[in-house]
Amino acid sequence: METTDKTSPVIPEKDRNAVSMDLLHRMRLHGMAAAFAESLQATFAETMTPDSFLNWLLSREWDYRVARNIERLVKSACFRYNDASVAQIDYTLPRGLDRNQMERLASLEFIRKGDNLFITGYSGTGKSYLATALGYEACKAGMKVLYANATKLMGSLKIAKNKGIIDTELKKLEKTQLLILDDLFLVPLDAKERAHLMEIIEDRHGRKSIIITSQLPVADWYEAIGDPTVADAILDRIVHTAHRIELTGESVRKIKAAKRK
Repeated sequence: METTDKTSPVIPEKDRNAVSMDLLHRMRLHGMAAAFAESLQATFAETMTPDSFLNWLLSREWDYRVARNIERLVKSACFRYNDASVAQIDYTLPRGLDRNQMERLASLEFIRKGDNLFITGYSGTGKSYLATALGYEACKAGMKVLYANATKLMGSLKIAKNKGIIDTELKKLEKTQLLILDDLFLVPLDAKERAHLMEIIEDRHGRKSIIITSQLPVADWYEAIGDPTVADAILDRIVHTAHRIELTGESVRKIKAAKRK
């Protein structure tokens, strides 16, 4: 009697690996796929137990997702500088910057509390760089950040008001855990800008943080806002819970240029 061989065909290991890689990518497990591909090119996986190998793959997938999330947060933040870093801050420059204060701020506790930060000083002293460096730290911690030049933001809000989409734009600002307003009060505010700034401050008061950089010292902000009633309302909401960095001295760019020469 003729017999039928019921043995399943043997699939070459190379083909099995290709199928596994395809499935990992189709399930969007890209970090795990990269780790699996790496294991195929080395021998270290052979020394692992099945559970330790699985744990390693899962850890790589987690790291991949965290890195991708940070990348998305940094991109959406629209930072002015691409290379700003707390680790690269130069404390040797004569500008009155306190390392201990910066390290406390870099812990991001002030953001978790919903406190504000004012960074003031002359042009070129590094205000925007410090604000951006702290913004990068916040992104690395998984916080949503938005950097905005204050003058340009006020202009875009005026346009949004004319188009009837101002509420939508203000909601976007409200959703950010940290809002960086760079070069605020570089020019005096008009009536519409005062109203928009008041709305931004009111939406975030006591809940979410703002970093404000300005060439004007805080004592001059009242006059820069223009309207006494609005100035009282704005400053009352942001000044009392604010940390301050008051930079002094010459432009950092000027100092570094002189050193190069």
